[in-house]
Amino acid sequence: ITMAAYRARLKELEDALGAEKIDIKQLRSLCFQGIPDGRGLRSKCWKILLNYLPPLTTDWPGLLKKQRALYQQLLEELIITPGKQGSGNSREDVTFADHPLNPNPDSQWSQYFKDNDVLLQIDKDVRRLCPDISFFQQPTDHPCERLVNAESGIETLRKRVEHTILKAANVGKNRLGITVTNSTRRKVAVEEYETLPEGQEAHWEVVERVLFLYAKLNPGQGYVQGMNEIIGPLYYIFASDPDKEWQEHAEADTFFCFTNLMSESRDNFIKMLDDSASGIGSSMQQVLDLLKKHDNQLWRCLEDRGVRPQFYLFRWLTLLLSQEFKMPDVIRVWDSLFADRHRFDFLYCVCCAMIICLRSRILEGDFSDTMRTLQNYPDGDIHVVLRKAVEICPS
Repeated sequence: ITMAAYRARLKELEDALGAEKIDIKQLRSLCFQGIPDGRGLRSKCWKILLNYLPPLTTDWPGLLKKQRALYQQLLEELIITPGKQGSGNSREDVTFADHPLNPNPDSQWSQYFKDNDVLLQIDKDVRRLCPDISFFQQPTDHPCERLVNAESGIETLRKRVEHTILKAANVGKNRLGITVTNSTRRKVAVEEYETLPEGQEAHWEVVERVLFLYAKLNPGQGYVQGMNEIIGPLYYIFASDPDKEWQEHAEADTFFCFTNLMSESRDNFIKMLDDSASGIGSSMQQVLDLLKKHDNQLWRCLEDRGVRPQFYLFRWLTLLLSQEFKMPDVIRVWDSLFADRHRFDFLYCVCCAMIICLRSRILEGDFSDTMRTLQNYPDGDIHVVLRKAVEICPS
């Protein structure tokens, strides 16, 4: 793209966003072609396309104030207040009504232990978030002051993870069945991000907090491994906004946009819905139907070799291709996905295009070559894939 064309696209998008009432159809059309980097345009566009910001821009200040206050309230109720209890002696005040061994599933202790299991899984996943960029290891300029302030005495998620791991590691049984304590601390894998010094929060810790809140507020679905890969690029775009006010509230805005995105794609994360019309099984079939229609020979080749869609399409669809490309390419693909009126129809076309773009490799290879190629998608020009996807797209 030439500099003149880039400037023209930039102006077109800025004009569209500058209107008192944004023309959503026009905005979708502009964003579908890729949102120009810089000036925080993508941050605003994604918030509109994910139905967080309404078309009427005069409504934005009131809505943002309300939503961000609501997020603070959720933080207070689900992390800060329990953190005050966790840091004091109230949990150790064992009463007959409730105690750590209480078998009642409604017991506060029972819930506390379940939450810890979820938190440990989230912690493990976010410590490896988007390793191709250093962003998530860096300290945020906008930590949650209530939590990082050492004098507050609140049990943060960081401390809770450390305590849970220490308790699990320190108590065990020897061969005679005698309980023994082992002095050990959590081993951090080489590729995992380290915790920053007291008073600082890394970006991955902010993402951890958002995911923990989401899991608490959506008990039917909870946290499912892979959600970390979807929230990563959202938070990265919002927290990199050049406008300091938008940047400061990236955590709250990410929470609501992620919630909206999950409400659209949550069927892919609920195992019970695999065989339903809206589940992941149906989504995989739609991609294969497109492939059969647009390249029957290639479809037949995959069928004959027994290359099941679960081997590669499951991850592509569930994680919105966040694991198949480098971050800049994922962001470019998401511009088009979020701009698609039907949202996931275009995702099916992109997946089909990705297979067709590997046509010669697949036809010339054998089962193991094909599997290796589809599970480790080769680097290439993302625009070639997107152009092919547009050709395939019915509308």
